[in-house]
Amino acid sequence: MKPHAIVVGSGAGGATAARALQGTFDVTVLEAGGSFRPLTFDLRTIERLKRSRLVFDPRLIRAPFPATHARRTREGMVLVNGSCVGGTTTIATGNGLRMDDDLRALGLDLDEEFEEIAREIPVSTAHRRGWHATTRRLFDVFDELGLDPMPMPKMGAPERCRHCGRCVLGCPEGAKWDARRFVDDAVQLGARVITRSRVDRLVIEHGAATGVIVRRGVRRRFHPADLVVLAAGGFGTPPILERSGIPCDPTLFVDPVLTIAGRRSRAWQCKEIEMPFVAQRDGFILSPYFDYLSFLLEPTWQAPARDLVGVMVKIADSNAGRVTLKRIEKGLSARDRARLEEGAELGREILLRFGVDDGKTFSGTLNAGHPGGTVPLTTADVGTMHPSRLPENVYIADASLLPVALGNPPILTIVAMAKRVAKVCAEQTKTPARSAIAPG
Repeated sequence: MKPHAIVVGSGAGGATAARALQGTFDVTVLEAGGSFRPLTFDLRTIERLKRSRLVFDPRLIRAPFPATHARRTREGMVLVNGSCVGGTTTIATGNGLRMDDDLRALGLDLDEEFEEIAREIPVSTAHRRGWHATTRRLFDVFDELGLDPMPMPKMGAPERCRHCGRCVLGCPEGAKWDARRFVDDAVQLGARVITRSRVDRLVIEHGAATGVIVRRGVRRRFHPADLVVLAAGGFGTPPILERSGIPCDPTLFVDPVLTIAGRRSRAWQCKEIEMPFVAQRDGFILSPYFDYLSFLLEPTWQAPARDLVGVMVKIADSNAGRVTLKRIEKGLSARDRARLEEGAELGREILLRFGVDDGKTFSGTLNAGHPGGTVPLTTADVGTMHPSRLPENVYIADASLLPVALGNPPILTIVAMAKRVAKVCAEQTKTPARSAIAPG
């Protein structure tokens, strides 16, 4: 009889781990959210929703779009994550960057895993052929300013992209890769997925987990397991550990984002692929971005969506924050604020050179959606991928393991780490992990 593995979460890390472990183990994926459904509102409806001012609190976004969980910290930052099958990958922009330099500095070589990813997930910059005039002109402006813009590698099938601008609302064409592809693969191999099952804590006896306690409404249920892989995300994994008596570090990072915007008649950036190219700077990135969150929440964003143009600033923030059982604490350090302002000033210069109407720009909502770093890997951990504070049969396969903020899209790096975790878990059973199957 095969040992039983529970994977908590179905985002980038959880889906990858479930897919790799099924066969060596009988896998059950426990997902706190439900099935993912794209936001079906058209642009006019979204604009009417904005004008109504019904969405004055980020938490209300979940009413029309249940997959998106947003809340504001005491420090004023809006934190966003996906709560559904596929996790945050469903509302991400499909960026496929390898960002493992800091892991390599610890001694973790993921070359093999990234080679596997290259065979399993199509990554391309072919979307460039369909760029609209606004994006092409912005690219030229970035280049004129010496920012060395590069087309953003995108995961998925660029030939299916219709440049509708709905990447973060759920790709209606299925052009964008998200973790549901790996979840489907795992199910085809025999894994089971149970949705709306929020894991409360681990049950630990004699230094090992015997299973997990799951909450479904007011009910509690014990799920036994021989192996537990926590991949509930940078906001979801720490509370599970804390409720299990395993402390996390006060080292939360989130990759804060601020979009600088201006008006340009019929720019139609809202109909363009999100983050089509990127400029890497010291501690932050710049990329064109139509920020739906700011569009809904910010009173200053009054122009019709078609007339707004935005440039995203995303910083690699300091590891100063924590996820407690009651709330998430995350502020900005002086260095963080300096990076954010440097990026914002460049964003303003880009938009002014682009030619925004009236020469005016305005800022969006400070938000973040790349949490991690609360159970960081150390040089002592890289061989086992097992932080010593964890029970012997409990592993983590999400961004909680990252030692520092990336300030960049993390999905491919999380997938690579999860692959390595799955291999280590399979080796513990003296059975090789299942080989990857061809993408469908």
